[in-house]
Amino acid sequence: MHELALPMTGEEGGRAEDRELAVLVRRAKAGDTAAFEEILLRHERRILLTALRLLGSMEDAKDAAQEVFLRLHKHLRRFDDTRALAPWLYRVTVNVCRDIGRKRGREQEMPIEAAERAAAPAGRDWREERRIVALALRRLPEKERAALVLRDIEGLSTAEVARILGSSAATVRSETSSARLKIKRFADRMLGRV
Repeated sequence: MHELALPMTGEEGGRAEDRELAVLVRRAKAGDTAAFEEILLRHERRILLTALRLLGSMEDAKDAAQEVFLRLHKHLRRFDDTRALAPWLYRVTVNVCRDIGRKRGREQEMPIEAAERAAAPAGRDWREERRIVALALRRLPEKERAALVLRDIEGLSTAEVARILGSSAATVRSETSSARLKIKRFADRMLGRV
């Protein structure tokens, strides 16, 4: 599952990036459109991929990412630039994805038979495993999916995920553990290990 994760920067590199981003946020708040565009460029891929993992549809993920950045633009002047922007963007992404999922009335689960047909064409290689993980993610309850995506795929700490989701660290650990187990069981079934 870790091959789906985005590369993480080292702690020192992360701090330098946070400082650069804080400067960009201050400039964007002052009306510098180039600074706002740079913020978008730095975050658009991560937000799109997070939305894709939460929604399971590229069309919906693009809509979600667009809405996240519209909200950033709308609320940027009130954003406290002494705080990190990424957690706020993740929180907005999770909320937007919940809204889109509810509005579209999408099934949160895919029947096993349909998932098996979707996974069958490829050989049993890393692509199939990635596809199976993506299918398993779609089957997870919304809260477990969000916790797992943010913790295991995006690589955030349990404390960060708890703050983003507005829950406790114990709840995040429980939801992540339950999601991992469900994905393992689903993958075992799909790969004929059961």
